Amino acid sequence: MLNSYKPLIKNILLILAGNTIYALAVTMFILPNSLITGGTTGLALFLFHQASVPIAVFVSVFNIAMFILGAFFLGRKFILTTLISTFYYPIILGVFQHIPVLQDMTSDPLLSAIYAGMMIGFAIGVVIKAGASTGGMDIPPLILHKKFGLSVSAVMYVFDFTILLLQMLFANKEQVLYGILLVLIYTVVLDKVLLLGQSRMQVKIISEKYNEINDMIITQLDRGSTLIHAETGYHHNQSLVVLTVVSNRELAKLNQLVLSIDPKAFMIINHINEVKGRGFTMEKFYQ
Repeated sequence: MLNSYKPLIKNILLILAGNTIYALAVTMFILPNSLITGGTTGLALFLFHQASVPIAVFVSVFNIAMFILGAFFLGRKFILTTLISTFYYPIILGVFQHIPVLQDMTSDPLLSAIYAGMMIGFAIGVVIKAGASTGGMDIPPLILHKKFGLSVSAVMYVFDFTILLLQMLFANKEQVLYGILLVLIYTVVLDKVLLLGQSRMQVKIISEKYNEINDMIITQLDRGSTLIHAETGYHHNQSLVVLTVVSNRELAKLNQLVLSIDPKAFMIINHINEVKGRGFTMEKFYQ
């Protein structure tokens, strides 16, 4: 019974951790150094400077509005998981804002932009991988991704850049430059986190000893393989190409074993972002 709840408990813990890291980044680096940023926090900063609207209050109201929008388009599972972010983030942000030691990390705006960018990108990535979002402006990109297949990070970058332009009304040119740097950093980090643990290496092996190499991949590496019919371009000889997908760690071992069988083997190695199926996203099946 407990095992059936483990994935849910794990996702809840990831969502809480991601929102906590996000709130820490805002408290430790963005607010003390008056940095501007995108997302819900960027809109909150804009309204705080223009209309003195408290940041935590705006974040709470806006997150609830975006939560309702997400519930309509993204389904029941999304509602339950994002509900945690919608209420937890404003609360933990308010708590951290009352801890003075968190606001004395550094007065260097460049360091603040770099560290805030890394923390925010990591935080959003962790929450999205848990099947939720940090709420607010993270929800529209997820809706556009579901409806039109648009890249989450690309759409998020467009929205964030627009919010940065709004903040030019109260921020100086240097702040805008730091803000752009922050958004660029967390967009890159977000992409890396979303692909973390999913990237693999695709290897095509052309060799006269394809049968031995194929058997080696199956028996020694415990990986699947596919034999592709091919024809050489110059002599038009018929041959078979061994195709397999391995993890980054297995690549060196595969290379060593292939060359031990055939030192003249021709190998084509490609980095791929994601693999689905048995041995990767599904359990292996042995007959």
